[in-house]
Amino acid sequence: MHPQVNPPSLAEQAYGYIRDRLVMLDIPPGSPLNEEELGAALGMGRTPIREALKRLESERLVVAYPRRGTFATDVNISDLAHISEVRRTLEPMATAAAASRATDADRITLTELRAQLDADVTGGDNADLLRTDLALHRAVYRCVHNPFLEDTLVQYDNLATRIWCVFVPRLSGMAGHVHEHVPLLTAIIEGDAEKAAALTQAHVTGFEAAIRALI
Repeated sequence: MHPQVNPPSLAEQAYGYIRDRLVMLDIPPGSPLNEEELGAALGMGRTPIREALKRLESERLVVAYPRRGTFATDVNISDLAHISEVRRTLEPMATAAAASRATDADRITLTELRAQLDADVTGGDNADLLRTDLALHRAVYRCVHNPFLEDTLVQYDNLATRIWCVFVPRLSGMAGHVHEHVPLLTAIIEGDAEKAAALTQAHVTGFEAAIRALI
């Protein structure tokens, strides 16, 4: 018998919707966030929107100014080194943990994601590939089974993805970057923690190098 999963609260729904629009730059950096418009788009009142925005401020995706309102944070390339330092430290440890801790259900999910990725390596534009990249990372983070670490990993992956989005029009080989997840997923599915960590280190380092080559 499966444990009952409570549906997400209105604030959680608002958070997920606004977060992903900010991450993908559908809400451009520096843009104001209007509580009424967001509430109307989601069919909810201001209270859950405000709760979501407070959470997003703590994650550096929005910034609130007294009497001015709330705005999407700018994307500063100067943050790349700091974000990459955190990810180089945490991500290999996390994927090694995922390889050790993933449940049978987790491995089935990752196997399905790997099959989808193998079947459609080059399909879609770069925005679609970035969404796939986000979904893959979040699926792996869930396999760590540490909610504190998972939240931290998601937060920094979100910030890294915003930098990707700025440079993606000038990037080539985005499909290849996303396809690097195939051997990583295989390592996690097979429980090879050492290989998962090594592949992750190379993946994160490659991300930083690709961006720096365009600066």
